[in-house]
Amino acid sequence: MDLSRAPNERKLYLCKWYFKAGFALLPFLWSINTIWFFNEAFRKPAYDEQKEIKKYVIFSLVGSLVWIVAIIAWVVTFQLKRTEWGEFADNISFLIPLGQA
Repeated sequence: MDLSRAPNERKLYLCKWYFKAGFALLPFLWSINTIWFFNEAFRKPAYDEQKEIKKYVIFSLVGSLVWIVAIIAWVVTFQLKRTEWGEFADNISFLIPLGQA
């Protein structure tokens, strides 16, 4: 979709929709929202809906960063503690690596 052709009300609606959909455990939508609406929020001349779009873009960025940090923390923790967790780690693993480093 070409945002330059959409009316400002539609842009605000889409930005809100992507932000709310991100709460349905779809944090990649927050990333898309941040990238897609960044220019509208920060680089375009001011218009009425821009302030609210800017708010949703910032919240989407923060949400994306929180999810990225949480996923990285989980991956690092799991990789370092997998052998110590024993059977529990095997039960939550999709692929069970053989051996220990």
